[in-house]
Amino acid sequence: MEAQQASPDSSSEECTVLEALPGKGTALICSQHKGKVSVLYCLACENSVCEDCMNGEHAEHPTDSLENIVDQQLAALQDRVDSAKNRCSLNAHHVILSTRSSIEEDIHSSFSELHKTLDTRKSVLLMELEVTYGLKQKVLQAQLDTLLQEEAAINYNCSLTGEALDGENKAVILQTHKDVGERLGDLASQGLPLQPEENDQLDLMMEIEGLRKSIHNLGTIVTTSAVASQTEASGEGLEQCVVGQPATVVITTRDKSGGLCKTGNAIISAEVCTPDGSVADGEIVDHKNGTYEFQYTVKKEGHFSLALRLYDQHIKGSPFQIKVTSSPDDSPPTTTSPGSRSRQKGVRRGGSLFSTPKKRVNPIEDDLIFRIGTYFLNVFEISLSCSPRMHLFDQKYKFQSRFGVRGRLPGQLQRPTGVAVHPNGDIIIADYDNKWVSIFSSEGKYKAKLGSGRLMGPKGVSVDQNGHVIVVDNKACTVFIFQPSGKLVTKFGSRGNGDRQFAGPHFAAVNNNNEIIITDFHNHSVKVFNADGEFLLKFGSNGEGNGQFNAPTGVAVDVNGNIIVADWGNSRIQVFDGSGSFLSYINTAADPLYGPQGLALTSDGHVVVADSGNHCFKVYRYLQ
Repeated sequence: MEAQQASPDSSSEECTVLEALPGKGTALICSQHKGKVSVLYCLACENSVCEDCMNGEHAEHPTDSLENIVDQQLAALQDRVDSAKNRCSLNAHHVILSTRSSIEEDIHSSFSELHKTLDTRKSVLLMELEVTYGLKQKVLQAQLDTLLQEEAAINYNCSLTGEALDGENKAVILQTHKDVGERLGDLASQGLPLQPEENDQLDLMMEIEGLRKSIHNLGTIVTTSAVASQTEASGEGLEQCVVGQPATVVITTRDKSGGLCKTGNAIISAEVCTPDGSVADGEIVDHKNGTYEFQYTVKKEGHFSLALRLYDQHIKGSPFQIKVTSSPDDSPPTTTSPGSRSRQKGVRRGGSLFSTPKKRVNPIEDDLIFRIGTYFLNVFEISLSCSPRMHLFDQKYKFQSRFGVRGRLPGQLQRPTGVAVHPNGDIIIADYDNKWVSIFSSEGKYKAKLGSGRLMGPKGVSVDQNGHVIVVDNKACTVFIFQPSGKLVTKFGSRGNGDRQFAGPHFAAVNNNNEIIITDFHNHSVKVFNADGEFLLKFGSNGEGNGQFNAPTGVAVDVNGNIIVADWGNSRIQVFDGSGSFLSYINTAADPLYGPQGLALTSDGHVVVADSGNHCFKVYRYLQ
């Protein structure tokens, strides 16, 4: 018989072959005995065997039926598949979905309770009004009834007297004088309650301004980007401590890329315990800048375990093994070898390298001059409220006039969001909902509109040195430049995070070089372009530090070319030089801002800002 040639995939080891046998379907064929079906499984050799094998070299080996072994291995494979699926699945995804649903329920429930409380208070006030009105009404009505009765009696007796006088009968006159005269005298001498016995005051006092602010700030969604796999701990308290003396561990949270988290409120747990289960006392302090401090005290010597968890997951290196000694002298000497981290004494830190310094260098001496208005609705740009009307003030910030009627016809305003003044005195207003820009004379007379059919959601407007109208289309993420006649000069920008792209741009300003400065809200930056729309530079990033933004809005330029930016999310105003380098803050401590929007500079050294959260305009001193 010729020897069979081995295929490139064959091996010298025994193998079992799958063949289709007539009338038997697919079966396992023994590789040693051609044509024989494997029905048993050799437990010693971990291979399927036939009856001939069992009579030969596998005669003394323990076996089991092939069917049982296949069932067992199928079950084992299924367990591994399930385990792999569980590891691959993002359990956090399911948890956050559940958490979101729970928070939604809490929000609905909380506001439902608030509605009920408000409705209850409303009912109580209405009832109190009705009761107070009823009591006053009862007193005054009783007094009125008495006066009406006395008036009727007087009128009756006066009528009898008149009839007697008209009859010219002396006897009747004498009798009337006797009868009626006495009654009239009695009525005249009675002390009637001519003055009201109750006042007419019914006033309503509701201190709603503070409540409105509280509701405006009611609730917040708290989260962080911290993950346990990247979060680290440091400090001598990770390895050893002294009985009865506090030991400190600093926990630094990081995101999935290893970047430092700069906000607090992460859910961190810490547990120090011995092998027998006893737990030491400890406290976690949130520095609100992404770092946390765990201070604990152990009351006896021994070896302890320190488990640090972030969102119920162990952080890097956790659990840590700690040796507790009776005195510092019992601690082993500290050595530093290549690749090892140096140990330093664990001390309480007063701050963090990642937090904004409390002391801000501010060469501009400025403060609040005063505020305009007590409650403007949805304040956006200077001199605008969402009434929708245009409010005009003189240079001393005294109200002069207003104009504007709500509507969607030319000359009407539906949702004004930006305003600018043309060198010829015309007032230019961006109307977000009407999707056009309206032009009025300085007296408020409608003249023209531009951008109709092109704009999707104009937000801010400005005027360049050529008299062209610059329109920031918030919804289209595009900047349009028009002639006052309405002819389009150019446009630039699209949605995105590139240099010439925007994500919800808000307002615009023009410097002495006729360069256009745009605040890019969701990209947390300010971008500068030339008059043709060519990109020049940008500055800013997302954060709370100097020169960082949390959604910039209003922008203005002073005579020196410095750029003043309203930082909406951080509720502050920052000052930069023309190249985008941070210079200072506007000092708003006297009357803090809450969500500043549009701002403008005045010729007498003031900055006017629309404080949207406080529904007013504020004027601060700004020395240029």
